[in-house]
Parts: sequence; C-alpha cells; structure tokens
Amino acid sequence: MGTLGRVIYTVGNWIRGSGQALDRVGSRLQGSPYFHEHISRHRTLMNVFDKSPLVDKDVFVAPSASVIGDVQIGKGSSIWYGVVLRGDVNNISVGTGTNIQDNSLVHVAKTNISGNVKPTIIGDNVTVGHSAVIHGCTVEDDSFVGMGATLLDGVVVEKHAMVAAGALVLQNTRIPSGEVWGGNPAKFMRKLTDEEIEYISKSAENYINLAHIHAAENTKSFDQIEVERALRKKYANKDEDYDSMLGIVRETPASLVLPDNVLPEKTSVRVPTTHY
Repeated sequence: MGTLGRVIYTVGNWIRGSGQALDRVGSRLQGSPYFHEHISRHRTLMNVFDKSPLVDKDVFVAPSASVIGDVQIGKGSSIWYGVVLRGDVNNISVGTGTNIQDNSLVHVAKTNISGNVKPTIIGDNVTVGHSAVIHGCTVEDDSFVGMGATLLDGVVVEKHAMVAAGALVLQNTRIPSGEVWGGNPAKFMRKLTDEEIEYISKSAENYINLAHIHAAENTKSFDQIEVERALRKKYANKDEDYDSMLGIVRETPASLVLPDNVLPEKTSVRVPTTHY
C-alpha cells in the first residue's frame, strides 16, 4: 500500500473514532449515562467459573471459534472457523494433531439418564468433519468422524474406526476398531479397507499443514494484506503462451507460493526473472 493509501486509511480510522466519541456524548445528553457498545465481544479463549483453556502454542484456533472453560488441546491440533468447545460442566481433552472442522460442537455431560458424568476425550490425529456434534463421549486416536455426524453421551469410537457422515450414534454405543458405522440410528456397515485407514492418517496430516497456512494468514498486518493484494492483481491473468512468444518469463513471488506439503501434486518451478 502506497503513501496515499496509508493516509486515507489513517483518516478513515480517525473519522470512525470521532463518530464513536460523538455517539457517547449524544447518549449522555439524552440522559443515558452509559454508552452501549454493540460490537461483538467475541473471544476465542474464554474462562468460565474457575476454569480456563490450556492450549498448546502450536495449536491453530480460528478467530471465530470458541474454546471455553476446562479444555485442553495438544500440539499441532486445529480448531476451525465457527467451532465451539464448551467445557463448562465437565472437561474436554483434545490430543495432538487432531482437527475439528468448521461449525462443529464439542460439549460435555454433567449428568444424564444413566447418572454417569461424561467428559469428552478426543485422541491424537483424529479428524472431526464439518458440523459434527460430539457430546460426552470418547473418540480414540486415528479415528474419523464424518460431516454432520452426532455422537451422544457415552459413545466410544475406537482407534481406526469411522463414523459416516450424517450418522446418529446413540448413547453408550461402542464402535470397534476397523469398522464403519452409519445411519440413524448408526449401525455397522462394513470393515474399513487398508486404504481408508491410511486416508484417516493422511487427512490429519493434511490439516496440520493447512492450519499453518491459515495461522500465518490470520497474523498478517493490514499492510501485508494490501501488498499481497497488489501482487496478486499484478500477476493475475498472465498468459504463459503469449509470454513465451515474447521471450518473457515471469516469476511468481515467493509469498504467493504454497508449500509443497500443502499441495503435494503441484511442484512449483522457480526460474530467474527476465528484466524487460
């Protein structure tokens, strides 16, 4: 962003701040002693009662996610956009390298019909698909919970087991290792293949890499974002065939090249820039 852009941004910020100050003065003149802020006070990490989240420094928690109360999250895990982990009446434990994807809900049970107290324990390298609900249950290492699945109190998903998308797993159900369960209510469907078990591990690994990209993007300053926007505009819609006819070679800026471990099928070729 150039000098003019920074000046415009600074002036705009000053005008907005002045408007808020005038709004406060107007509220007091109308007899309202307090200015009511209507902006969201969302916090990704929030204490409740005397409990606070314990999150490893290498965990990605998306800005719109909520990690509340007695929640522990291990190294390399990722909590994606719109996810809620609410450890208010019991505790939640998430292992290492686990991903809980967008709009999922993880909660706990203080009491239920059987009278048992149910924390939620999610192991290492687990994939929890978008919009899943996990309530007072145990999901062991290297297992997979599909999109939109619901796991009720007391459910145990064993290592290398899979819950199909949209499944409703009833209370106290145990899903054995190496099996796929699905349906409403969820029932045994078939055995997992070796390729599917390998896919579960690969899914967790891919999300670890993807989380690093999102974490880096979320820490960028306004100036960095504007510079990258200008670079993308400059290098957009470049026809390689036309360039080769002219003898021109364009180099994509390093800041716009994704790491190979995020897109393994695509190898970025770096060539020197021709000055023209």
